[in-house]
Amino acid sequence: MYIEKFEYENYRNLKKGEFEPNKEINIIYGDNAQGKTNLIEAIWLFTGKKSFRGTKDNQLINILSENQTAKLKTTFFSGERTQKADIIITNKRLASVNDINLSSASGLSEKFTAVLFSPSDMDLIKEGPIVRRKFLDNAISTVRPKYHKVLTAYNRAVIQRNTVLKDVVFHPELDFMLDVYEGKIAKYGAYLIAQRKKYIEALGEYITDIYSGISSNKEEISIKYKCSTGEGSEEEILEQLKKSRVQDAATSSTNCGPHRDDMEFFINSLALKIFGSQGQRRSAVVSLKLSEAEILKKYTGEQPIAILDDVMSELDLKRQDYILNHIKGWQVFITCCDPNTIKSLNKGKVFKMQNGLLTNE
Repeated sequence: MYIEKFEYENYRNLKKGEFEPNKEINIIYGDNAQGKTNLIEAIWLFTGKKSFRGTKDNQLINILSENQTAKLKTTFFSGERTQKADIIITNKRLASVNDINLSSASGLSEKFTAVLFSPSDMDLIKEGPIVRRKFLDNAISTVRPKYHKVLTAYNRAVIQRNTVLKDVVFHPELDFMLDVYEGKIAKYGAYLIAQRKKYIEALGEYITDIYSGISSNKEEISIKYKCSTGEGSEEEILEQLKKSRVQDAATSSTNCGPHRDDMEFFINSLALKIFGSQGQRRSAVVSLKLSEAEILKKYTGEQPIAILDDVMSELDLKRQDYILNHIKGWQVFITCCDPNTIKSLNKGKVFKMQNGLLTNE
């Protein structure tokens, strides 16, 4: 899929405007705080998801707008035909596709797909396991809606077990409830772990080649799932839960299961978090995102749009060249500050953003 035309009005600092992007590479450059990220954020909203900057809907409207309403419109090619979608933002988002109103803006996800890299995604390497689990959970839920339902049921069972752990010291007769909730945790948890392992295996089909292309060095990337309950079978989870009851009761928390698992990255068998350079880490996260796009394409039949915000910093010239010239067959939007980083661009369109005004170079 690709965007044919994009229009915006009263969105953050952007001046009312429109542009027709290239089917492949699109560069949006300019100094900081000019509106580059605002523009790609507006594009991202058509995935049906919230702002990747954690902004509330009513904060997306230009503060100088008289009617406190922002409007976004895109014409895009998908499903072998040209389609259109609209978003109206007041204190919430209203959306329509092909002039049919949606009950929720999240319904846009069925028509418009994209993957995003933003600087905050570097937390996937730098921060703790919760960030990586969230990535896995969101990515898998996108291609397998059942996963989200099971995850919700699993989290509820963990909360219920924790509640019983807090009370069972004073009310031993509640002990049988632990059996009930641990059975649910084991059943749901085994499913979640199996799906996470399958997804990481699917990532491995793409990430090795993508990272190799970006790095241009003899570096091999790998991802491993770190399980807190052996291999993560239903029997193993249940056994571990029963063994840890006394310890868990002391903290009123469940200390094993997929909510405690992790995903680890390695370059040439060395832990990326510990031994990787900034360039290697950024290359790894970009490769992860592009691999996510390949999996989305496999499940949906459509090549998602790639949105890469401030992706060029901390990459050497070879890595920058790959991003600019070797991602083929995708529509890509790249933001950057320094126009010198795009001198090697072979084809595509270049736009300059200044004071919220977008111009085609």
